[in-house]
Amino acid sequence: MTDGAVLETARVLVAADKFKGSLTAVQVAERVTAGLRRVVPDLRVDTLPVADGGDGTVAAAVAAGFERREARVTGPLGTPVTAAYAVRDGVAVVEMAEASGLQHLPEGVFAALTATTYGSGELLRAALDAGARTIVFGVGGSATTDGGAGMLAALGARFLDAAGTPVGPGGGALADLATADFSGLDARFTDVELVLASDVDNPLTGPKGAPAVYGPQKGASPEDVAALEAALAHYAKVLEGALGAKAAEAALAPGAGAAGGIGYGALVALDAVFRPGIEVMLDVLGFGPALAGATLVITGEGSLDEQTLHGKAPAGVAAAARAAGIEVIAVCGRLALQPRQLGEAGIRRAYALTDLEPDPARCMANAGPLLERVAQNIAGDFLR
Repeated sequence: MTDGAVLETARVLVAADKFKGSLTAVQVAERVTAGLRRVVPDLRVDTLPVADGGDGTVAAAVAAGFERREARVTGPLGTPVTAAYAVRDGVAVVEMAEASGLQHLPEGVFAALTATTYGSGELLRAALDAGARTIVFGVGGSATTDGGAGMLAALGARFLDAAGTPVGPGGGALADLATADFSGLDARFTDVELVLASDVDNPLTGPKGAPAVYGPQKGASPEDVAALEAALAHYAKVLEGALGAKAAEAALAPGAGAAGGIGYGALVALDAVFRPGIEVMLDVLGFGPALAGATLVITGEGSLDEQTLHGKAPAGVAAAARAAGIEVIAVCGRLALQPRQLGEAGIRRAYALTDLEPDPARCMANAGPLLERVAQNIAGDFLR
């Protein structure tokens, strides 16, 4: 395909992630479609909002035809929150951020040492109660660094201090952990396929572990990071005593450090299988069938940058489309990748909203209309 080509039988597939802070993935698809059709009114456009396992994953599943369900669960600060999950044909999509995400914290409030994943465990239990045989567990956007201890406690595990009292919520309290008892863990997990879907492959602890890399994003001071590092290392040691060598192996496994270590809890006690989030979600959402017959794919997210190249949704979409021999264009709020990097990722060209509106605040506030203008430019360049 060349710029300015006449494509009488063109069919465009819009498979983009959200523009965080301004547009949901569904809204991105709607705006791109509207812009394209201003230039080519009869253009065939199919939309498949995508996500990589982080916040927005349930919304993408619902847009693809899953049924949205809600559950009242424990939020990261211990207060009740309403969390959504999605189900279809025995498959559930559960997003930990719905229960334990940063969005449940008041603005400017963090709880690096005490935020709990208990609600994520309750949400998993709700999916089991709904009859799920396969659970895609999207992890990202967490407010927590508790190694998944809260999640496992909600599912029946017991974490006790030297006096036999349950330890408090959050990663900091794990410093007092003396024994871990998994005899009461929900037995249904032995018959359920649990897929840990994440765009990060960090281990539990160490220089690339959950406290060091992600703790500061959750309000952790250097002292908090050190405390969490020590507490999670101690937690893994206690679990090694309870579960054997697999607990030490799981702490080093890719994905163990995802979402404040909830990946570790899922791997070590729930027999989860780690897969890159975008790969899992493309399968679940039916990207392969949607791609069939497309002549151009438009993907994107709020910021196309170095992180995009490491498992984010646009890179996954581009790789799958390139494998099928279909050209890919990207849209984004801001672009921080060079043409060479885009090309290596399988993206022919990227269009940034900041090219039309350089001021970041105005760009985010007017992201919808700007994206429609960008789509018009794409139609003029590729579909004229």
